[in-house]
Amino acid sequence: MNVIANIIVDVPSRQTDRPFDYEVPSDMQPWIEIGSRVGVPFGPRVLQGFVVGLSDSSDFDTSRLKPIKELLDPAPPLLPDLIELSDWLSNKYCCSRIASLQVMLPAALKGKEVKYIALSDSFQAGEYSDKVWLQALQAEGGALSFEKLMAMFPQNHAEIKQALQQGILTLSAKVKDRMGVKQVLTVFPPSDLEAAKQQLDSLKKARKQQEVLQYLIEHPEPIALSRLVAELNTSSSVVHGLADKGLIDLEEVEQKRDPYKDRAFPSSTPLPLTGMQQQVYERIVEQMHQQTGQTMLLYGVTGSGKTEVYLQSIAECLSAGKQAIVLVPEISLTPQMVERFKSRFGDEVAVMHSRLSDGERYDEWRKIRHGQASVVVGARSAIFAPFCEIGLIIIDEEHESSYKQEDTPKYHARDVAVRRARQHGAVVVLGSATPSLETFMAASRQPADGSEPPLLPMPDRVSGQAMPAVRIVDMRQELSSGNRSMFSNQLYESLKLRLEKGEQSVLLLNRRGYSTFVMCRSCGYTAACPHCDISLTYHQKTHVLRCHYCGYTEQEPKTCPACESEHIRFFGTGTQKVEEELAKLFPGIRVIRMDVDTTTEKNAHEKLLKAFGERKADVLLGTQMVAKGLDFPYVTLVGVIAADTTLNLPDFRSAERTFQLLTQVAGRAGRHHLAGEVIIQTYNPEHYAIEAAADHNYEQFLEQELQLRMQLMYPPYCRLICITMSSERLDQLSDTSAKFVQELKELAEYEGVLVPLQSRMTRALEILGPVASPIARIKDRYRYQCVIKYRGSIDASSLVERAMKPFVEGKSSKQVLFSVDVDPQVIL
Repeated sequence: MNVIANIIVDVPSRQTDRPFDYEVPSDMQPWIEIGSRVGVPFGPRVLQGFVVGLSDSSDFDTSRLKPIKELLDPAPPLLPDLIELSDWLSNKYCCSRIASLQVMLPAALKGKEVKYIALSDSFQAGEYSDKVWLQALQAEGGALSFEKLMAMFPQNHAEIKQALQQGILTLSAKVKDRMGVKQVLTVFPPSDLEAAKQQLDSLKKARKQQEVLQYLIEHPEPIALSRLVAELNTSSSVVHGLADKGLIDLEEVEQKRDPYKDRAFPSSTPLPLTGMQQQVYERIVEQMHQQTGQTMLLYGVTGSGKTEVYLQSIAECLSAGKQAIVLVPEISLTPQMVERFKSRFGDEVAVMHSRLSDGERYDEWRKIRHGQASVVVGARSAIFAPFCEIGLIIIDEEHESSYKQEDTPKYHARDVAVRRARQHGAVVVLGSATPSLETFMAASRQPADGSEPPLLPMPDRVSGQAMPAVRIVDMRQELSSGNRSMFSNQLYESLKLRLEKGEQSVLLLNRRGYSTFVMCRSCGYTAACPHCDISLTYHQKTHVLRCHYCGYTEQEPKTCPACESEHIRFFGTGTQKVEEELAKLFPGIRVIRMDVDTTTEKNAHEKLLKAFGERKADVLLGTQMVAKGLDFPYVTLVGVIAADTTLNLPDFRSAERTFQLLTQVAGRAGRHHLAGEVIIQTYNPEHYAIEAAADHNYEQFLEQELQLRMQLMYPPYCRLICITMSSERLDQLSDTSAKFVQELKELAEYEGVLVPLQSRMTRALEILGPVASPIARIKDRYRYQCVIKYRGSIDASSLVERAMKPFVEGKSSKQVLFSVDVDPQVIL
């Protein structure tokens, strides 16, 4: 029987963004399923592809269909629900189908074509019998990769090419993964120890071999060859000699790359729930058992015990034979969350985040795919964990912008979670003390069936401890009183008091580096990136100016490049500068700095937070990574150096981000037996976001922010799509962007949806732009943007796709690049 596979081929091109039909060879038919990864001929190459459908017929002449060349995995890496999800992802976020499939897999499985040189079936050495490259091929079983053979024998390229032309050698191609299973050569002790003891005397003349055999008799456990050699200070040839004599066995054994193999997690038991926690837990479990696919908002203040509710809900999920996914927004949150989940669920937990090596992520992914884990804890990509029986998805700190992917496909993990939960009848729990306005409004609405809104409030801390007292310091007054330091008098005195008491403090400055910009006081020159329209940031440790957009660096200037004045100064404050100032004000103070520059090494977050938890530092200083999820009993002071950092960004969410960040970091203080204090330094003390954060009053902030959003017609009163167009030529960009927007308006008008949002119509759409982006040039490419606002049942993504088609498939497609961001978190 003919079996036809519909395959998405790994070609990142709009012209090939569709399934291609291939014949499934009869010997592969039992193995090929929806989700299988295969190698297929595509033009002159062999490429990776994914089976997205199977049928017994094709719209094309089946006799002319090419057969699948190879099966890359015995079990499909993508489950059918993920294949279906990829179609939804592609349509919603205006990306190619292959991009939506690739984002679901670990980097190790992103295969590439590898060419092989092999001896032909009719091989006869003839004139080449004494050639070293031929002997190398024979030693490798008759085949070597083309790249390796060329590198081994650079002087013999002409001979190898001639042998290919004569048919002595053949050239073929296969798809090879970037990384495979890690194999370790392992020594297995003798199966019959008594017989082995009798053999010891026969090795008197081979003392080293006798020593190795004696060790294996005394320690009859398999051991890695490298470890055995190191422990006995011997060589691998000694061990191989024993194997040649048949006294021991040597075998390649798979070794799991477990990022936590050296960590012991003491087991923990469930804590008694408060009445408030119990109510929330019961509502989650009820929806889980009913398999409603419900999305619920756990709206709980910092310290209200959300994590314990998560843990006990997961335990119930597992007891029902289901699986759970837990997403955390920051890598810095992962160590504490991993510890809590591993302590409760042990080896059932798999961890997935970007700071693991490719090999570790691959092995954790395989652990999930093979059913050896029931709980996944990780960053946004963990939402694609290959589970087949999902019962619960938890998104902690759901308001965080890091759940939105910045690269194509620009998906939001929250929306993907909701879609995936519907596929499985699972419950989504969104947890936050400061939920996004869209989430809060959706959870507050009365469902059409009259049931209870999916809002789970937890307004009190578990310990009964009061929320920390918050003081706002007006830095304008500090300046007028003569204090030019970055620390107000109140913050200075509070830090001093904590040092005297032996308590700890957290200082937040959401800006890394030493200073924000470098300016000449004589002529006004500002050091700017030559490739982006942005100023360079000074990093004192390395004495360089760096662009945080493209990575461009240059040495710190001693004189002004424009007027050669020596009056060139560093302005603004970064985390490095705060660290230096702390050392001057408080000699001997112990500071741990956490920002992008100090956490580049593997496990750096975990090491720094562990040291702080062990009270090896007095102050934890950092960017927003110190603001969320951290729980240290001796932290009694939180200081915000500059609350205005995110407030004045040209983005409609800037006030919301400021409120969330201040509320989150304030929640790090006084979480246990010691009372907490928070000091917020600002030049805008009257701003409603700062006042509401100081009062721990989300509802107060919500009321004022919603009024503004309604006036300006921004989410949650509409939805957005931001299309960014970029080109190296400004004239070409201006022309193309104007034509694209015109095409978009004509399509919207034809569909009857080009209506101002201020109108009373339920279906309305507005198109703003094209205009230069707020950052008008990045990496030598000029940028224009167009923003679509819409509400109602409008398929705006489809409109954008149709309008873009002539521009992304035409001759100018390489000159002007289009990037579509559906439901953008930042418009910059």
